[in-house]
Amino acid sequence: MADDLFKALADRTRRTILDELAEKSGQTLFEICSRLSMKHRLGISRQAVSQHLAVLEAAGLVETRREGRYKFHELNTAPLRRITERWLVPDTMPDTSAPEESTP
Repeated sequence: MADDLFKALADRTRRTILDELAEKSGQTLFEICSRLSMKHRLGISRQAVSQHLAVLEAAGLVETRREGRYKFHELNTAPLRRITERWLVPDTMPDTSAPEESTP
């Protein structure tokens, strides 16, 4: 799963899509395309955005829900938390960057 996550995050356009979903989750494909075009000046087709969303969904970063004929895209940050928790050092560990004090 980590490979899919890193692949999804490696692309600038996908990171921009995640930024937009972080700002306003629950967008349709049309809304995402509009925001990418107007706000970021990205000339990208709906099909290309849909493919990017599929990669993000495969990585677990985007979840979708359907309401009638509309499909809404929601940001899911759980995979990011799992990755960061994998390598975070607990706060109880001594700070190795500071010189050690010697005790007499």
